[in-house]
Amino acid sequence: MSIEQAACLKKGRGRPKQFDRDIALDKALEMFWRHGYEATSMADLVDATGAKAPTLYAEFGNKEGLFRAAVERYVSKFAEKGKALLTRPGSTITEAVERFFRAAAATFTDKSLPSGCFIICTSAALSASSEDVAELLRTRHHLQENTLREFLQVRQSQGELPTQTNIAALAKYLACTLQGMSVQARDGATHEDLDTIVSTMMTVWPELIRVGADFTLIAALEA
Repeated sequence: MSIEQAACLKKGRGRPKQFDRDIALDKALEMFWRHGYEATSMADLVDATGAKAPTLYAEFGNKEGLFRAAVERYVSKFAEKGKALLTRPGSTITEAVERFFRAAAATFTDKSLPSGCFIICTSAALSASSEDVAELLRTRHHLQENTLREFLQVRQSQGELPTQTNIAALAKYLACTLQGMSVQARDGATHEDLDTIVSTMMTVWPELIRVGADFTLIAALEA
C-alpha cells in the first residue's frame, strides 16, 4: 500500500456514515410494527436506525412524522404488492382472491418480519391521546377493503360475478377475514394455520358470491 493510499483510507474512516432514508425507514417500520407507536420512543428509533437524533428530526420532524413515513413505506412495500397480485393478468377471480390471501398468510407469518399486519397491529395498541395517528391508520386500514372492492367491481363488470352481488359487503367480509388472520398470526398462528383458514374460505367461496334469498351472511355484514 502506498503512502497516498494509506492517507486516503485513514481519511475515509473518519467520515460519518451517509444517512440512507430507506434503510432508516425499514428499521423504524420494524420497530413500530413490533412494539406499536406509543411504546416506541425516539431513543428506540435512534438505536434501531443507527442515525443520530438530529438527523431523524431534520428528516422527519418528530416521532409522528417518522411514523407517518413508515406507514407509507409499508403501503408501498406490502399493500401495493397485494394489489398487484389481485390485478395480475390472465387469472380468474377465484385464482386472484386465493393468491392474494395466501400471500397475506405468508407475509403475516414471515419469520424475518414482525407477525401480522402492520396497520392492524399498530391500530390495536393506540390510546385516545393519539387521535391523529389513529385517524391515519383508519384511513390506511380501509385501503385493503377499498382495493378488494375495486377489484370485485371490475370483475363484476367483466361478468365474473352476478350483477346482483353485493360488492361492498363482500369486500368487507374479505377484509374482516384478512383482519382475523392478522390477529391469529399475532397470537402465534403458523403459516400452515393461516393457509388452512384460506383453504376454508375458498371452499365456501362459491357460496359467498352466490346470490339468493338465503344469502344472509353478506347482507348481515352490510347492515
